[in-house]
Amino acid sequence: SHRIARRRTKDHLRVQGNRPERIKKPVPGYPEREQWTRQMDFIMSCVGFAVGLGNVWRFPYLCYKNGGGVFLIPYLIIGVVGGIPIFFLEIALGQFMKAGSINVWNIAPLFKGLGYASMVIVFFCNTYYIMVLAWAFYYFIKSFNATLPWSTCDNPWNTPSCIEIFHHEDFLLYDPPPPPSRNKVLNISQGLDYPGSINWELLLCLAAVWVMVYFCVWKGVKSTGKIVYFTATFPYVVLIILLVRGVTLPGAYDGIMFYIKPDWSKLGEAQVWIDAGTQIFFSYAIGLGALTALGSYNRFNNDCYKDAFMLALINSGTSFFAGFVVFAILGFMANEQGVDISQVAETGPGLAFIAYPKAVTLMPMPPVWAALFFFMLLVLGLDSQFVGVEGFVTGILDLFPGKYYMRYKREISVAICCLMCFIIDLSMVTQGGMYVFQLFDYYSASGMTLLWQAFWECIVVSWVYGADRFMDDIARMIGYRPFPWMKWCWSFITPCVCMGIFLFHLFNYKPLTYNNTYVYPWWGEVIGWCMALMSMLCIPVSVLYKLCRATGTFKEVSINIILTLMCFFLSHSFVALAVCFGSLSCWNTHPQPIFNALAEGRRFSPKI
Repeated sequence: SHRIARRRTKDHLRVQGNRPERIKKPVPGYPEREQWTRQMDFIMSCVGFAVGLGNVWRFPYLCYKNGGGVFLIPYLIIGVVGGIPIFFLEIALGQFMKAGSINVWNIAPLFKGLGYASMVIVFFCNTYYIMVLAWAFYYFIKSFNATLPWSTCDNPWNTPSCIEIFHHEDFLLYDPPPPPSRNKVLNISQGLDYPGSINWELLLCLAAVWVMVYFCVWKGVKSTGKIVYFTATFPYVVLIILLVRGVTLPGAYDGIMFYIKPDWSKLGEAQVWIDAGTQIFFSYAIGLGALTALGSYNRFNNDCYKDAFMLALINSGTSFFAGFVVFAILGFMANEQGVDISQVAETGPGLAFIAYPKAVTLMPMPPVWAALFFFMLLVLGLDSQFVGVEGFVTGILDLFPGKYYMRYKREISVAICCLMCFIIDLSMVTQGGMYVFQLFDYYSASGMTLLWQAFWECIVVSWVYGADRFMDDIARMIGYRPFPWMKWCWSFITPCVCMGIFLFHLFNYKPLTYNNTYVYPWWGEVIGWCMALMSMLCIPVSVLYKLCRATGTFKEVSINIILTLMCFFLSHSFVALAVCFGSLSCWNTHPQPIFNALAEGRRFSPKI
């Protein structure tokens, strides 16, 4: 794999005038790889994976919180300078290397820890994200009742303060029904150290969802590519239906205006820009390695440059469109209860499992709208889940040489992955499960871990492998060089954006709390930080591992490092640094090429 990366620069660059010629096949040495049946399968898979629950329940809340329509300005700016460049980088890297999230970093062996880091993050995501699907599936089943369980006060879980709000004109005089997600579904205990008993209904829902995920990915991209045609498009049908229904309700106009009304003073607040950047990296599903895995199944000469822009536009457009649906319903709910919209606006699971269930109880035929909404949530999250599992399994299978081929290797690998995640999920279907879920959500795949991953992806590709070199590789795939803006973003702008937001999160870190009342114990914080560091430390640990595995005496290794650093500073490239660190004995076998590189100010790429 290391020799493959070297042969690209000379043996496979063919030029027609000033335009690179598109190569029909990968360079020699690439493994044969399964491909999408149709290119639209790839598009739909990316849409299904990147467009998820966060587009529906997080972006609208951030938009109204940060100045309404004004929020689109920082959102689009950071999308152009941060989101799209990395989104394109991950897809192009997978398509060119024909490998998953681990082997794709053979372009810079020293930094192969990037691949392991992405595997850790996506594994954690696969573990806790599916709990939202289990809740949605539970609500979907409960919607098939003439009277919705959360619309009355005669349920076993109701408290004495429960009042049926639609029986009273003045909502403010009464306490709302306690949300079923906090009582019946989650059955919250006193804290993280009180796990309590298992909720068997929720456990069955969780098992059912994992079975769905397994059969979506067990046969690879051939089956996944067919399923995503439904899972990626059905949510749009439901969103359109809900929008048409929502705008006909009283108060919908006020809700929509509350969503988009601009507050120009917000542009000067740093938190607005940080929220925009964090949302971009979350919604584009960057740093998880799944986009790289999906890209690896593309045809070698697929125009991934245009695909990246189109997918980014679909993703951001969906977020903005979903805001109209959400706030039309919230405007109606606020109008019916006689309160300000800000008092009913929720974000995250609170919107899906607290605010919206309340809203549908005020509509005609509430079971129909409840079932439609929760089925949409289930489908919306399902493709994000099974594509995440696909990305993880692809990375694992790429580690096994072809000689270890087994007939049912993929099926067994997917089953093991699903079973491992399911066992961990058992801690989240207990009475203390919500505390565990929030611990995973806050630390394991948090903004800091994704930003750290994205930062190093840009650094390795642009400064270690070489931005110009990678642009040449892309040109050999698609037949033309992307706009230089991409190279500038990878090299300078995007790393600065990632590190700036990362440092902001780090300096403004606050200990985790639940519902702003329960403070996690110190050992819970330790567990959370351990989950975060498990991915973030993969990069430096992999570097140290290669240094410890280097041959030669301590003196020889030290001299090799010093000469490599000299080569870097004189050639303005991290290529020598990465390749020589990948094999620290290169000075013993290749002294003259290093001196030649130093004298000529060019890159040195020894045979390793």
